[in-house]
Amino acid sequence: MTIPAPSPVLELRDVRKTFGSVVALDSGSLTVLPGSIHALVGENGAGKSTLVKVIAGVHRRDAGSVTLGGENVDFTSTAEAKNAGVAVIYQEPTLFPDLSVAENVFMGRQPVRAGRAIDRSVMNAETTKLFERLGVSIDPTRPALGLSIADQQVLEIAKAISLDARVLVMDEPTAALSGVEVTRLFTIARALRDEGRGIVFISHRFDEIFELCDTVTVMRDGAYVSTHRVDDVTPAEIVTSMVGRDVDTLFPKTEGTEAGNVVLSVDGLTSPGVFSDVNFTVREREIVGLAGLVGAGRSEIARAVFGIDGYSAGVVRIDGATLAKGNPRKAIKAGIGLVPEDRRQQGLIVDMSVARNMTLVIRRALARWGLMSSGREYERAREGAARLRVKAGDLDSEAGTMSGGNQQKVVLAKWLETKPRLLIVDEPTRGIDVGTKAEVHRLLDELAQQGMAILMISSELPEVLGMSDRVLVVREGRITAELSRSEATSEAVMTAATRTGEAA
Repeated sequence: MTIPAPSPVLELRDVRKTFGSVVALDSGSLTVLPGSIHALVGENGAGKSTLVKVIAGVHRRDAGSVTLGGENVDFTSTAEAKNAGVAVIYQEPTLFPDLSVAENVFMGRQPVRAGRAIDRSVMNAETTKLFERLGVSIDPTRPALGLSIADQQVLEIAKAISLDARVLVMDEPTAALSGVEVTRLFTIARALRDEGRGIVFISHRFDEIFELCDTVTVMRDGAYVSTHRVDDVTPAEIVTSMVGRDVDTLFPKTEGTEAGNVVLSVDGLTSPGVFSDVNFTVREREIVGLAGLVGAGRSEIARAVFGIDGYSAGVVRIDGATLAKGNPRKAIKAGIGLVPEDRRQQGLIVDMSVARNMTLVIRRALARWGLMSSGREYERAREGAARLRVKAGDLDSEAGTMSGGNQQKVVLAKWLETKPRLLIVDEPTRGIDVGTKAEVHRLLDELAQQGMAILMISSELPEVLGMSDRVLVVREGRITAELSRSEATSEAVMTAATRTGEAA
């Protein structure tokens, strides 16, 4: 007896969405079965976000069809989508920080008792049951303010379950999570799948997709390309479908380059409770990777070198000259550029134009008699955009409207305008697609070949191993290993990064 295939819990066919003359989504299609985890992948600008917003009721489609549980739907608001059983878990959920966890879960539908007063005991008890069902322990009475990103996501998942959501969309949910938090999220996702819910999982990390998901749909240029069972396809085949061409290597590292003179020298750098007795160098034509678990102190070391954070002891030298501590302006003047981990909060002014962002650090050099020439500004911005292949229809457009990959290129372009001797890049490819990752890696390799010294911080071990000439491993604020390119293996790095030798 043949068991019939289950009917889709969610199905989109040839969905189209335009904004004026811009076609954001040309023919988006997606079929999600109950009791499955379905990956949605594509380069930045492929149409994934627009497709999700149609599902969530943020945008109304111009053409095509959407069915939920076999019924045609056309959501006009997010509330309508939620009431129908659709929930979206974003990378950084938006909560009411001054309200309790339980109040956030039951916002707008709090249980009441006689007299219409909110029954907080019932609300807290129901919230506790939801968290127990998810296998986590969060105090329902505590304020949402101060929750980690991981716990904020669990809160949103609990809210979705309380609404009996049939479809959960997880949009880049692991980008800001540690290894332990990712493992917990995957456990929750599998439990929801086993309850018969349909989950759409959006990620640029192929290891996560192949570990967690059952099927994968590829989009490119606003259109549906293909759907595969994860067991029937390879990461290389997915990449080719995403970018429309073969990506020969994601890590185009030039081998055999001899490092030059020492550019950065760090001796005995110490900040009590953050990092201690940090010693390392970075040379010309060299990419040095800082590896370690989230919270090990890697970003804090970089911020101290650049002068954002202070330190109590130690010396930082650039080309042999001691650098004043706690002074980013002097660090820039000495030839250091910093591409920060959080590009939107720390690397860009998102409501400022692309051109202005690109030239922010060199505006004084572009000015004449204290006056800025817009012509010179645009000329430099156009050169930077061309060099980094920034996709921007208009350099006057706000930087915040660009895809994550293009925002990262703008931040890189800004610092390259200073012609730095040392470039510090913190999580250079977080949250960007595989095609743009390859471009960023190509650029870093070219810069190193041209003589730049590069200090790269990354939580993605393949990136560290693929791009670094040397790897420094940080654990609990101390450098526990220095590995040459030939010595740097996954096992060696993780052994140095953890006490047990196991990846978190």
